[in-house]
Amino acid sequence: MAWDIDTTHSSIEFTAKHMMVTNVKGRFTSFSGDAHLDEANPADSRVDVTIDLASLTTGAEGRDNHLRSADFFDVEQHPTATFHSTKVEPVGAEHLRVTGDLTIRGITKPVTLDVTVEGKVKDMQGKDRYGFTATTSFSRKEFGLEWNVALESGGWLVSDKITIAIDAQVIAPAEVAVAD
Repeated sequence: MAWDIDTTHSSIEFTAKHMMVTNVKGRFTSFSGDAHLDEANPADSRVDVTIDLASLTTGAEGRDNHLRSADFFDVEQHPTATFHSTKVEPVGAEHLRVTGDLTIRGITKPVTLDVTVEGKVKDMQGKDRYGFTATTSFSRKEFGLEWNVALESGGWLVSDKITIAIDAQVIAPAEVAVAD
């Protein structure tokens, strides 16, 4: 069964080290997707997400514009990033390992998300909802995000390692009425 991602109650955030000593965080404010959940056999589940890269925000307009430029995401040529799961592995009662293809700047690489099932509830309209948190990290250089500046003290202005943190709420599809 396909469940829609409730983007109002979900977030996708990223973190990179700045000057080797502090974390800079940002988020994407526009994304969409769905999850096909097989509650009886989680290994048969899958998820697809599309992120509007122009929607990134770090709270600093100049940095945001630089991240959208050809030095990083190149949103004019590559306006979206996508994730398509290829494998879901249960690793405990409340945990999953979701492997999939992440595409950024037209480059596709496998990444693995560590997922926690936060719970299932029925909302005020009677629809089922699931909550999930997920994290992963990857090398930004593998996706062509290579811009950087060497520091005189050693190291780099922006870390190669990027961490992604996701809070996702999914909603069961509406019941389809069948006409007699």
